[in-house]
Amino acid sequence: MNKARRNELEKIKDQISALSEELESLCNEEEEYRDNMPENMQNSDKYEKADAAVESLTEALDSLDEAVEAIEASCE
Repeated sequence: MNKARRNELEKIKDQISALSEELESLCNEEEEYRDNMPENMQNSDKYEKADAAVESLTEALDSLDEAVEAIEASCE
């Protein structure tokens, strides 16, 4: 791979990393919201939706991490 393509991939990797940080922040906020619900609400629809959101956001973060790893591997 030539230097120009490696540089472009590095930029993309940096953008993904920045988005991952933002997504992680939102995931942490949703997790905190879910974890701070009163005990009597832990079987509620709101709790279940928050829990599902945390799970989905965590999966998205894992996917972004895998994308960064794939980009790094392609540049080696």
